[in-house]
This record gives sequence, C-alpha cells and structure tokens, in this order.
Amino acid sequence: MISFECDYAEGCHEKILERLRETNLEQLPGYGSDMYCESAKQKIRAACGCPQAEIFFLVGGTQTNAVVISSLLKSYEGVVSASTGHVNAHEAGAIEHGGHKVLAIPQHDGKMDAGELRSFLQDFWQDENHEHMVFPGMVYISHPTEYGTLYTKRELESLAAVCGEYNIPLYLDGARLGYGLESPETDVSLPDVAKYCDVFYIGGTKVGALMGEAVVFPKNNMPPHFLALAKQQGALLAKGRLLGVQFDTLFTDGLYFEISRHAIEMAQLMKEGFQKRGYRFLLDSPTNQQFLILENRQMQKLEKLVRFSFWEKVDADHTAVRFAASWATRREDVEKLMEVLDSCGNA
Repeated sequence: MISFECDYAEGCHEKILERLRETNLEQLPGYGSDMYCESAKQKIRAACGCPQAEIFFLVGGTQTNAVVISSLLKSYEGVVSASTGHVNAHEAGAIEHGGHKVLAIPQHDGKMDAGELRSFLQDFWQDENHEHMVFPGMVYISHPTEYGTLYTKRELESLAAVCGEYNIPLYLDGARLGYGLESPETDVSLPDVAKYCDVFYIGGTKVGALMGEAVVFPKNNMPPHFLALAKQQGALLAKGRLLGVQFDTLFTDGLYFEISRHAIEMAQLMKEGFQKRGYRFLLDSPTNQQFLILENRQMQKLEKLVRFSFWEKVDADHTAVRFAASWATRREDVEKLMEVLDSCGNA
C-alpha cells in the first residue's frame, strides 16, 4: 500500500544515514557541545544571513514549541495563535500542560491577520479588568500553516510590526519550513524569517532527518540557561551529536533546500493529477500538503488502497482528507496514486 499519510513516514535521507554510520564510533561530548553541532550552527547562521544567531537543537516539534513558549512567557502570560494553529489544535494541550494558555483568534486559511491581532491586543489593554486576565505575552504562527498555506513577506512584516508595538515576540513554527521556502509561490526567504521573527525553528523531522528541530534566536535573544529549561522539560538529548550530524548534513551543499524542492514538485504533480480528474479541493495549498474533498463512500473505498489523513468533515456526505508529499516521495508513487484513483472511479 502506498502512503501519502504524512511527511515523516520514512526514516531519513541516505546522506544523513551514511554520516551517522561514519561518525558512529567517534567519542564526543554530550548535550550539543560536540563539533558537529557547532558546524551545523555555523552553516545555519550562514543560510539565515544572521551571524549573531544563537541556535539550539531539540528533539521534536511539540517539545520545541513547549520549551520555547514556556521560556519566553511569564507565569501570567499566554500565547496568541490562530484557532487552527498547531499549538491550539494538535498538540494535546502541551502548552496548557506547561501552565500557559493558548489565546486563539480567527484564522483565514490557517493564517493570522495582522489587523485582527492588533485589535485583539488593543481590546485586551483597554479592558479595565485586564489585570485579572491572561496577558498576551507572545504570538505564534507557523509557515507553512496547518493548511499548507504561506505568509507573504508583507504579512510577516505586518505581524512583526504589531508585535513590536506591544513589545511581545513573534515566534514561527517551522516544522515544514523547507517546504514553505521552496514553494514557487512564496516571496519569503530564510533571511526574511530571521529578520521578522524573534525566534523560529527549522524543522528536520518532517524534512529529511530522523528527528530534530533547530531553534534559532536571530537577535542575540536566547533566554538565559536555555539548556537547563530544555532539560527540565525532557527535551534535551544527551547524545546531541545525533542532531548535530543531521543538521550539518542537511545544510551542506544546500541539501535541505534541494529535498524540500523535490517534495514541492511531487505535490504539484499530485495536484495536477487531482485537477485533471475533477477532484475538489478544500483550499488551494502551494506546498507539500494537498487537501481533497471526497464523497464518504469513495473515501472508504480509497482508504483500503492508499494511506492518507482525515482532515475534517465538510458535510454529512463529504470529508476533507490530506495527501502529503515528502522529501522521499517518488514520481512512481504519484503515478501509482493516480492509477488507484482511476480504479476507484471519477471524483
């Protein structure tokens, strides 16, 4: 059975596996103090155009969000997110478990609007009872969003401006950042992300690594004792070399961007095949995730032949599902998917 269920179904890119094998018996210091972590940091700084950036490697996306958010918020503060944001919808209450509320505002195809953010913050500070409320202490976005959509450079700039007005940090979840940066429809580069965001992370788990995320504080603004804060929450890897080797490989000779671009090409091939066969889309995604609307009986028939993800109910008879391409998706996989769709009948 072919799978388009997610973009982390495979292990890791073969170049990473080879480097892990080559370095396996080297005796190195732990907790990210090895030479491979340092080399990876230098390469990431260069890619971001940000030589002063402070970088820390963590094991996964949920741990990264929990550690970053808790390290930046005071006890009485929460994080503002679009209602569909990953921290609000798909992290099992990890942020709330850490003692901070997610303050949800409306979403537009997964994105947050800067004007609505400003209104939300204005309303809070103009409320005479705000001392009895959860203070908005930072803003969370992801790029791409949960719906595979992208912020423009102007939108990022506008969000950053609002955060600057209220002196709160803008945090960008980059679990799929490579796929956003390599979309032909984006005008956002990695240096742009470093310019407009106060903290962000470069996702490895979903973009070619076995696991791992690179947290970037681009403005020399890493919270004090960040290692201790990560360790308190179980997010610090003793064998930090495993993360360093992987990111050092991903940021050698542009591999991270190359494999991200491949995923986008495979997603576009899928999209064209869906369109040719008359399928309806939940929305227009320019990245590696494609969201189809299927008639329920057709969905039940199709899920016996190919793996995909449930997304949301559209109505009593239709369901939105997600097909995800990844760095490892092959052209023949997409061609096989189209054959399966043809065997199941028209959209």
